[in-house]
Amino acid sequence: MEKDNRELATFAGGCFWCMVKPFDQQPGIISVVSGYTGGTTVNPTYEEVCTDTTGHYEAVQITFDPAVYPYSKLLELFWQQIDPTDAGGQFYDRGRSYQTAIFYHSEVQRIQAEESKKNLEESGRFSKPIVTEILPAKEFYPAETYHQGFYKKNPERYNSYQKGSGREAFIQRNWGGTE
Repeated sequence: MEKDNRELATFAGGCFWCMVKPFDQQPGIISVVSGYTGGTTVNPTYEEVCTDTTGHYEAVQITFDPAVYPYSKLLELFWQQIDPTDAGGQFYDRGRSYQTAIFYHSEVQRIQAEESKKNLEESGRFSKPIVTEILPAKEFYPAETYHQGFYKKNPERYNSYQKGSGREAFIQRNWGGTE
């Protein structure tokens, strides 16, 4: 694949550990990097982001080939990993840094994100309003090395967290277990 066929997608879905695996296992995904975006602090650390004073979200930045796995499919998969009605964070993790957002990298992505959010709202799948924000992409800062590919490096801890946080049960209940 040529580099010209690559695009970026950036999603905040709560704990970034739980957002890597679903995307990492799809065809056409070149890389999934855990990190921080949306805030004002340059090169924030995990500890700084967790204080909720940097303005950053925990997020994943996905490099993908849209000819193999289009952005619209990434959006579908994103919605199936989160509780889009929770404005206070995601599952066990609370605070601004764990809120959900779609960070668009182009006007085309913005339009597709808005359309997918509208479709989810109109589907009736959730009785509460969809609160996930759609925001312009900002500088993305990769998280510390120990956070990258966490599900591969620490599968027992990852699985325990996925289950213990309530994310696994929520996905199963609302989406039939897509992960």
